[in-house]
Amino acid sequence: MEYSEKVMEHFATPHNVGKIEDADGIGEVGNAKCGDIMKMYIKVQDGIITDVKFNTYGCASAIATSSMATDMIKGKPIEDALKLTNQAVVEALDGLPAVKIHCSVLAEEAIKAAVKDYYDKNGISYDPALFQEDSCHYDHHHAE
Repeated sequence: MEYSEKVMEHFATPHNVGKIEDADGIGEVGNAKCGDIMKMYIKVQDGIITDVKFNTYGCASAIATSSMATDMIKGKPIEDALKLTNQAVVEALDGLPAVKIHCSVLAEEAIKAAVKDYYDKNGISYDPALFQEDSCHYDHHHAE
């Protein structure tokens, strides 16, 4: 299986790994199918994600996408983090093998879960539609 250099780099030395003890939001998501578990921690100040860390038990793709995703949301407004898609992360990594795309969804979900946790803890109202679980992450158009 061919991984891009960027994927290998982020897998070998992932960025933002660890735990934030006094995190403002924590999201934990898992994918039972491949046994990947991811925990995402965010620190938020004035609506900006000032720090983000993650722990993941999973394959190279899950680790690389988390690493890249955390780089992409660090220092950004919390709304931007919600707009981050796994496609954007995969593109930033110069692509992933097709069979590994499902692993990249974890990072997006973990970020959303952490943001939702932050909103809930702080009584910030939000549109629940932002956090709707996408049942299968694929294009629904041809499911008719």
